[in-house]
Amino acid sequence: MDLFEIDETRRMSREEAAARLHALADALARNNTVEFERDGRRITVRVPDEVDLKIEVEVGDENELEVELTW
Repeated sequence: MDLFEIDETRRMSREEAAARLHALADALARNNTVEFERDGRRITVRVPDEVDLKIEVEVGDENELEVELTW
C-alpha cells in the first residue's frame, strides 16, 4: 500500500482551528473511521475502539500544543 501522508500547516483563526478539531472529534465519536482528502485522493482511516492519546505542550519563544492519536 502506498503511503498517504498529510503534513499541512495553515494560518487560521483560533475559532477556525477549533471548528476543524470539533469536526474531527465528532467524526471519531460517531464512527470508527475518519476521512481525509488531498490532491483528489481520499482515504478512510479506520480507528479502533481504543487509542493512545498524547498531548504535548511547549511554552517558550514559540508556543506549541500537539495532539496525537496512535494505535
